[in-house]
Amino acid sequence: MEIFTKQLNSIDLERGLVLPRDSNLEHRELSTIVESSAGTRLPDPVTIHCSTRSGRLVFTRGWHDIARDAGLKSGDTVTFYQEVNGGAQYKMRVRNGG
Repeated sequence: MEIFTKQLNSIDLERGLVLPRDSNLEHRELSTIVESSAGTRLPDPVTIHCSTRSGRLVFTRGWHDIARDAGLKSGDTVTFYQEVNGGAQYKMRVRNGG
């Protein structure tokens, strides 16, 4: 089930990924598997911390590792979703913008 899709901007990369208002996530740690649109995965799941900044949900710790390791740039797109098959599992698919 898709939770959100977002095209990244420089603020998302520098300060933390600001989630869309309708993302319906809670403040917590989310163990997340990261894969490219080609299906290539980062070697290990990443724990993303979801917190509030200026009234908005933001991915902070963990997110910067994903951005660095996946080589994300402004204009790239991320899709965050939850798979339920015997237990909830979060995944993030990254797609290069250009």
